[in-house]
Amino acid sequence: MRKTALALIILTVLSNILGFLRDIALSYFYGTTGVSDAYLISLTIPGIIFTFIGVGLSTIFIPVYSSALNEKNQIAADRFMNNTINFLLIACSIIVVIGIAFAEESVKLFASGFKGETLRLAVEFTKISIFGIYFTGLIYILTGYLQMKNKFIITATMGLPFNIVGILFIILGHEVNIMLLSVGSVASVAIQFVCLLFFATKQGYQYKFILKKDDEYLKKMINLSLPVILGVSVNQINSLVDQMIASNLVSGGISALNYANKINISINTIFVMSVVTMLYPKISKLAAEKNFKELKKSAAETINIIIIIIVPITMGALIFSKQIITILFGRGAFDKMAIDMTSEALVFFSIGMIGFGLREVLSRVFYSMQDTKTPMINAAIGLGLNIILNIILSKFLGIGGLALATSISAIFTTALLFISLTKKIGDFGLRVMFVNFFKTFISSMIMALGAQLLFFCLSSKFSSNISLVISILSGVAIYSILIYIMKIEIVLNVVNDWKLKSRVRKV
Repeated sequence: MRKTALALIILTVLSNILGFLRDIALSYFYGTTGVSDAYLISLTIPGIIFTFIGVGLSTIFIPVYSSALNEKNQIAADRFMNNTINFLLIACSIIVVIGIAFAEESVKLFASGFKGETLRLAVEFTKISIFGIYFTGLIYILTGYLQMKNKFIITATMGLPFNIVGILFIILGHEVNIMLLSVGSVASVAIQFVCLLFFATKQGYQYKFILKKDDEYLKKMINLSLPVILGVSVNQINSLVDQMIASNLVSGGISALNYANKINISINTIFVMSVVTMLYPKISKLAAEKNFKELKKSAAETINIIIIIIVPITMGALIFSKQIITILFGRGAFDKMAIDMTSEALVFFSIGMIGFGLREVLSRVFYSMQDTKTPMINAAIGLGLNIILNIILSKFLGIGGLALATSISAIFTTALLFISLTKKIGDFGLRVMFVNFFKTFISSMIMALGAQLLFFCLSSKFSSNISLVISILSGVAIYSILIYIMKIEIVLNVVNDWKLKSRVRKV
């Protein structure tokens, strides 16, 4: 399992590197301008519209497919899958028609600050990118199917073709025709779908046209999905509110917020979702077996791992925000103003990294027990808090205020989830988690001070980029030593396992 988790992390890192290259290409050619804002909004609109449905279905698809497989047989499970796909295609067709018909109204709703050429471009981009939801919907289902077959590595590689095609079309959009930007967004998800379909077929999947609205498993999935869809829609509305306010604050505000949040999301994807992807099927099985002792143990271990990883990354992002943004995006049309604006947003997003990560784990624990209402209510509370803080903090901190509002609401709602989960399943090691967090925080503070001092000394002799890389690597070494000295249990267990295996190999 550890080898698979490591492979997932490595593949996710590679995928995110390509993702950053895609963002770097976009920032290089378009900076934080009206064009990049229009393009990003055109991706946000279909993303928001469909994520409401897609994420809800993909989250519940795994446990319901498992039920069909266990209660009946493979034929029934595959019938349920094909039935879901066909109804999904119908829903996508309706959304596409409505999306094209009301493209301008959607852009004005989602980015009220857009005027003139920026508005026109956003509308044209949206009319093209909306077709991507056909492939996005099928990707959700096929990914769940392959994960059920324990093909985690295959699904983890899908970001590679997605980003490669995306980079190619960003370049073509600049060199040939700007509308190719949006064509590329559709082509990127299309290539993902083709790859996933190929591997699903190799695992035995066969498409059949089945349209049965009274299928018991389809009904079950829809009933369980509704709270998840509402919860996800709340998170998307959070993002929408941020972008609406950003579009009225400053030109390029949406782009700055997007680039900073991409770093935050990438960290969450690499170090949190790689672990959660493997955790979810396991705890779903434990919950079905009513084995809450092991479920609590698995959840606690995952949370402690995330604390150990995310806290030092947060510290690193706080002290090196400007250097990180400069090395990633500081070239071409991405000028000093764009760097300052984006690095400020990154600082405030960093504060909430631990909240974003732990919220993903806690939500999956509730979903594994088929409790989809608690995360939904939690997300609604987070939305209300985020909107209030957005209005207040953006007046004082601008773009940074929007990022800070998101971070505060994430931390607050994560705390509420901890309380709700404790009430539901009892204590699952909160005291140990708090102690680990304290030790990790102290270690991270010392690491940050050491890395910052080293960067200051090196920057007078080497370039900023070289100094940053050396300082980060040195910080990782310092932190690794400190958390071992602090005697954090999970770290000691890993080290002892490694020592034992070394002895066995020598014998």
